[in-house]
Amino acid sequence: MGAPLRCFWSLVAASLATIPAALSLAASPPNILLMVSDDQGYGDLGVINPTIQTPSLDRLAGEGVRLTNFYVAWPACTPSRASLLTGRYPQRNGISDMIRNEAPDFGYRYPAAEYEVTFERVGGMDEREVILPAALAPSGFVSGIYGKWDLGSLKRFLPTSRGFQDFFGFVNTGIDYYTHERYGVPSMFRNGSPTAEGKGRYCTELFRDEALRFLREEAGKRPFFLYVPFNAPHNSSSLDPKIRTTVQAPKEYRDRYPAVATEFQVQKKARYGDGKVEVVTPAARRRDYCAAVTCMDAAIGDLLKELDRKGLTENTIVIFLSDNGGSGGADNSPLRGHKSQTWEGGIRVPCLVRWPGGGIPAGAVNAGFLSSLEIFPSLLKATGTPFPSGVVLDGLDWWDCLRGKTPSPRQEMFWKRRDQLGARVGDWKWVEMRDGGSGLFDLASDPGEKEDLSQKRPEDLKRVKARFDAWTAAMENAEPRGPFRDF
Repeated sequence: MGAPLRCFWSLVAASLATIPAALSLAASPPNILLMVSDDQGYGDLGVINPTIQTPSLDRLAGEGVRLTNFYVAWPACTPSRASLLTGRYPQRNGISDMIRNEAPDFGYRYPAAEYEVTFERVGGMDEREVILPAALAPSGFVSGIYGKWDLGSLKRFLPTSRGFQDFFGFVNTGIDYYTHERYGVPSMFRNGSPTAEGKGRYCTELFRDEALRFLREEAGKRPFFLYVPFNAPHNSSSLDPKIRTTVQAPKEYRDRYPAVATEFQVQKKARYGDGKVEVVTPAARRRDYCAAVTCMDAAIGDLLKELDRKGLTENTIVIFLSDNGGSGGADNSPLRGHKSQTWEGGIRVPCLVRWPGGGIPAGAVNAGFLSSLEIFPSLLKATGTPFPSGVVLDGLDWWDCLRGKTPSPRQEMFWKRRDQLGARVGDWKWVEMRDGGSGLFDLASDPGEKEDLSQKRPEDLKRVKARFDAWTAAMENAEPRGPFRDF
């Protein structure tokens, strides 16, 4: 055989040898890194606000798409997270309010035996609800969660009973960043058991370390779903007003922000008991909040670097969002309102998506009307995972919108938090608040909800409220589930 012919057959053999590997790579679903901040303000990204330092999130924005019209399904923790993991409205999945005790907000400390029978201890998401890790399991995913769970603390409600293979974090709505207690009650779990490991360490760094361990042990072996719901920058859940009224952050990060003239002030009308108490000043609270966000950002940077080191950046979907609007030291500008409200500042949140291998453009800003409900179905589609049988989803596929190929498929969305209501239909937004605030707003020209057009546009108001009424009826006719509805 002549040299040219031998060379030809050598090239053919080499090409054939690469086909199985190439097919395997093409057939391998993307990995998923889903990160959630807690109570982060709409304006608290360094890429749009130079007063806060978020270089890692700025990197994500530069390498992916930043969504500017992105909503969550409820303006506070528990229901928002339940909807994120199910792709279903809170009123459909059964978690239509918070799983928490209110008494500690007024200075009450639960005795251990009493706490064991409170709603915060015994409530949880209905076991029939299919959440992301369980849905992804048929595609061979291994799933880990490190951080805030908030969907039940009894064993049957814990992450390892719901599809996650590994869990380290806390089970309720908030903790002290160092003691890891919620108003004096230990709250940390390792898989199915309470744990005190790591007590005294700043929890953001603990969650980072666990997430890094997961990546080092699991990434590259099979597709992974890594869920990192940070505690930051939620207020610290301590009975001490000096701690409870701010966000704890390491001194290293507080020192990155300008010093404040006065740390504490006397609050005459104390929420945490009778008499006067000392609480942090607004300036100190803003500094502490920013420091906690920057510390979280550093943890995010470490996770992104680990993906780089393992060569997984191209084929990993990275999503970052806040669970609801900011409160306390947060900056929700230019939006109106804050956490717990159905004004834009309570429900429109930062969201970043990066997936180089999936055609997501780098450095794009997308103004499409999208929501956290989209994440569940979109991740199933991206990974080629069958949708769970018989489950009604409220989310839509967002990929063509994120790629800039089509407008958003979402045309409307609705919110109900007790007697605080909201509806968006197209660019029209109707709000009704228990404090009497209400109105109709054109978000295309007035995202800050400053000009009430309900008197000028009565037909549009009627149309939006009719859609809200239809949605309410649909939710009431859904199969009753969860701790807030009868079985």
